[in-house]
Amino acid sequence: MADNTITCRLVTPSQELLNEQVVYASVPAWDGLIGFQHGGSPLVSRLGLGKLRLDFPADAGSGSREYLVEGGFVEMGHNELVILAERAIPAEEIIESDAKAELAEAEARVVPDDAPNKLEAVEQITRAKERARLMLSMAQNSKAVGI
Repeated sequence: MADNTITCRLVTPSQELLNEQVVYASVPAWDGLIGFQHGGSPLVSRLGLGKLRLDFPADAGSGSREYLVEGGFVEMGHNELVILAERAIPAEEIIESDAKAELAEAEARVVPDDAPNKLEAVEQITRAKERARLMLSMAQNSKAVGI
């Protein structure tokens, strides 16, 4: 049987979170999800904010792992996927109460009247809300499946 895996590395500025074989990776690029598997074409893209899902081969116990990733770059080449993320958090490490508090804080934020760039301030608040909602959803889903 031919090897249908790719090497996947997930790296942040402070640590390497993962360096394993996967059969599939669903990566949140800045403009939508991209799927990667064995034999894929070379690609370099900017990461966005979203859920990274990695599917593992049967000999590694099958199953999937999820991470919240934000910002950075992804590179695919020669059956190696390198994800250089500004921020990456394993789903099982996201605490629901912290995510709820972050969402409440983000929803309470308003654009100051004296903000030099109101559009940028609105975008920052919108991104904070989006991040908190995603964290809350991932925390609740992890709890539901018993992670």
